[in-house]
Amino acid sequence: MNPIPDFIIFAQHGWADTHHAIAALAKSLANPQSLLITPNLGWLKTWWRIEPLIQQVEVIASETISQYPDTPIRIIGHSMGGLIWLEILNQHPEWWSQIESFVLVASPIGGADLARLIDPFGVGIGMAGALGINRRQIAQSIAKMVPTLVIAGDIDGGSDSTITVESTKFSGAKFVSIPNLAHAQLKNHPTVIGIIREFWANPTITDPSPLDFTAQLIERLQSIPGMTDAHPRDFARSQPYITFANGFTIRLWRSPLHVDHIFVVNPEGECLYSGFVGWMHRAALHQALAEIRHLSTSFL
Repeated sequence: MNPIPDFIIFAQHGWADTHHAIAALAKSLANPQSLLITPNLGWLKTWWRIEPLIQQVEVIASETISQYPDTPIRIIGHSMGGLIWLEILNQHPEWWSQIESFVLVASPIGGADLARLIDPFGVGIGMAGALGINRRQIAQSIAKMVPTLVIAGDIDGGSDSTITVESTKFSGAKFVSIPNLAHAQLKNHPTVIGIIREFWANPTITDPSPLDFTAQLIERLQSIPGMTDAHPRDFARSQPYITFANGFTIRLWRSPLHVDHIFVVNPEGECLYSGFVGWMHRAALHQALAEIRHLSTSFL
């Protein structure tokens, strides 16, 4: 009879990838008596639909957890792998008490901006439809009960070359940004291993920070239908639209493709948030901005 493992470690690769790198990362982190589960979903299959991939991982997880119902679980998801686990855990809250930690590495929780550009109407073009979904509410619900760590890379002041830093963030998770590491490097890098190891040494639930003016304003903008977190590279092109009494401003810029971009700027002129909405959500954006302008800072 096989001995009972000290931990079950699920490590899931993401889009346009296989399990090799994430399995190596999990092996670097695991104890000798840990059970590693690193499903290979197939490089080609990651380009089509996410639902069969979720089902595949869910079946493996269900069988494993049934076999070891009292063994603590550690989960690591890179990129789309993190989104797959968000969907699974959303369907299985009965597993949450068994999960010691949940680590999301370069996962676009708020929706990938490139995916939204490929599938602006959300009709489900390949994997883009799934990668562009905003899953913050799901992630925040899980993080209230499960110690959660978010790791992002930042190579250009706003992205890891594939997804934006802002898209990885959500309330209730411990957040760590690593400079000079690109998206693919994050799935198996010594710095990432060190950060996860430190979190595993003391996996605690992170109390959400009190929402100050900036956080509340950004949260309000992110709640607008179709809002997608964007790179701040186009901030310099924007023009002031709303100026608050405390010196903060909301600035707008419409791209040559007529996509409306929005920026939150502090009194020092630093861009704190950037996002965009497509054509079909332009009316919702401007309705929200009209409400914000009318209510000024009291809308929060």
